[in-house]
Amino acid sequence: MIQLEHIEAIEKRLWSAADTMRANSNYASNEYFLPVMGLVFLRHAYSRYLAVKDGIEANLPTRGGKTRALTKEDFSRQSAIFLRPDAQFDNLVALPDSEDRAKAIIKAMESIEVDYDNLRGVLPKSEYQELDNDVLGQLLRTLNPDELKKVSGDVFGRIYEYFLTQFADQKAHDGGEFFTPVSLVSLIAHVLDPESGTVLDPACGSGGMFVQSARIVEEHGQNPTDRLTFRGLEKNATTIRLAKMNLAVHGLEGDIQKAITYYEDPHELVGKADFVMANPPFNVDEIDADKVKTDPRLPFGLPGVNKKDKVSNGNYVWISYFYSYLNENGRGGFVMSSQASSAGGREAKVRQKLVETGDVDVMVAIRSNFFYTRTVPCELWFLNRDKPEEHRDKVLMIDARNIYRKVTRKIYDFSPEQQQNLLAIVWLYRGQAEKYLDLVSGYCRRSLDECAGCFSTKNESGEDIQPLPDFTAALDALTDTMQPFLDTLADDSAHSEVQKELAKVLPVFNTDVEAFQQAISEQETAWEQQKTTNGDLKEAVDRLAPLADSSHDLIKQTDLLYKLASRLIETCENECNAKASDVWVGKDVTRTRKAADEARQRAVEQLKQVRDFWRQAHWLTERFPEAELCDVEGLVKLVDRTEIEANDWSLTPGRYVGVAPEEEDDDFDFEEAMRDIHVELEDLNAEAVTLAATIKKNFEELGI
Repeated sequence: MIQLEHIEAIEKRLWSAADTMRANSNYASNEYFLPVMGLVFLRHAYSRYLAVKDGIEANLPTRGGKTRALTKEDFSRQSAIFLRPDAQFDNLVALPDSEDRAKAIIKAMESIEVDYDNLRGVLPKSEYQELDNDVLGQLLRTLNPDELKKVSGDVFGRIYEYFLTQFADQKAHDGGEFFTPVSLVSLIAHVLDPESGTVLDPACGSGGMFVQSARIVEEHGQNPTDRLTFRGLEKNATTIRLAKMNLAVHGLEGDIQKAITYYEDPHELVGKADFVMANPPFNVDEIDADKVKTDPRLPFGLPGVNKKDKVSNGNYVWISYFYSYLNENGRGGFVMSSQASSAGGREAKVRQKLVETGDVDVMVAIRSNFFYTRTVPCELWFLNRDKPEEHRDKVLMIDARNIYRKVTRKIYDFSPEQQQNLLAIVWLYRGQAEKYLDLVSGYCRRSLDECAGCFSTKNESGEDIQPLPDFTAALDALTDTMQPFLDTLADDSAHSEVQKELAKVLPVFNTDVEAFQQAISEQETAWEQQKTTNGDLKEAVDRLAPLADSSHDLIKQTDLLYKLASRLIETCENECNAKASDVWVGKDVTRTRKAADEARQRAVEQLKQVRDFWRQAHWLTERFPEAELCDVEGLVKLVDRTEIEANDWSLTPGRYVGVAPEEEDDDFDFEEAMRDIHVELEDLNAEAVTLAATIKKNFEELGI
């Protein structure tokens, strides 16, 4: 079974195939956008349909020997969409070239709209008439790879979000502003932790806030359709269609109204929302001040107005609106321009009044490059109308600008572990030390599991593999392939020094692998008696440090062994005339060398996991040794209102937490650095290809 963590390569391949078809057609990104998303929607709906169908059929009631037919309600209870045969993806893929695929896809969409009123007029239909029949056939086949026929987890939900991400990066619709990076949405949702009630997003874009809220409820073992009510506002009709499709593809429904939130409030939820989540447009300067000056959603008054009678910056209009929607127990989380937290003038007055309510809960600074269409830094604001009394005059300031991973040269996000570590700080602030300790314990346990995985695990196809033993075997196979030729060489030939070094290093590696396996066994035995008090877990982190160090050393040894074997091959071919020998079978050497490299990569990747998870546990226990919230220079500080007032009512975390002391990087990760370089090189190469194609097309249009 393919798990979520293994689908990155599949996502990229699907996107690359779909985007190549667009590049080879006459369609612009914005014309290709909705039809592709519609097919991804259909494919995901089919995936969810298949995932629950057998279970539903097994429990259908029978009467008189006849089993009741499947209904929409059966699937809705399982957060899935009921699909008639015309809308089932396999049937669309199987259509012969003689069939009108556009007509069939439109019929599929219409059959879904018959059963789901909330999708009526939402799904793309006429757009398919603009695509060639063979292009549609290729798209259908591309989105139906064999490895995704049987999957576990919300794989196509991930793929839907990935395609949204890529189209956002291309600014294929609405300048890309319809999409908030999943990394930020997930962090907001987890900090708010919505369990039940009404979730409002007054700038809902493609509906990501709703989807992540539903996932929180699912993590708690509940059905989100029973627990949450979704309400949204969005000004762009196409974006509303995207949002409704995004909800439906995850088995959800929501009331999303077309409205300009600055001037309209069709849901009438002032003071009624349990949760408000949003990523509004930043720094808007075209809001008509006269239209909003008496709006009840501005409890702190109007921010500054310019000479054109426009609100000079809309950030505090949004912030005020978000606050006003919350009920007396409500919580809000939203993305905001980093300019807002320290803005002066009338905005500072509004901010002061907001802080004085005692309802500003947490501020998180995010570095630049988290967004696909803008590079500016931002901050996450969290409001809580029901803060405990001991926190009413305080705000938790977190500076997360140094916490990120590089996805591409231009885009950063949080790894799942980085997000969890930021959440752990919030847990400690809320007195939820047990969650913090569970996380530390989980990291230790995962590190041990990854240790065991070095000797036995499963690959992406579900096959059993043994990364370290497999590498040793592959290396032996490679040297065995070379051995007949090596036996013909004199002891003082050019190859001798490399061969001696390889012969010297290999036994050391084998001994270290055995010691590593023995240490794992000892730590597994110790873990059976492991207690989860803070002191015991700190000792466990220290106890596991040698294992983490060993895994790091084995990575270096693995790379060295492969490099020596490769150098031996090159020396034989370039200096010992191996290619002219009858006992040097070049194709076998190439084959076994490739197999050894693949085995090396698997072993290295597995070994890296051991240290990576241990480092997460160490990161937490080093900063919060007592399992209690404390000030950490450059990261976090609990700031009282007196200090905020002394700093012009600024809510910028960096102003309070200070600068983290510079640390010597004893663990410089060469492989990670090389990965970043390769990421950057791949991006530059892709940009070069795109630019070259554009130049070529322009020349052709000019007749040059």
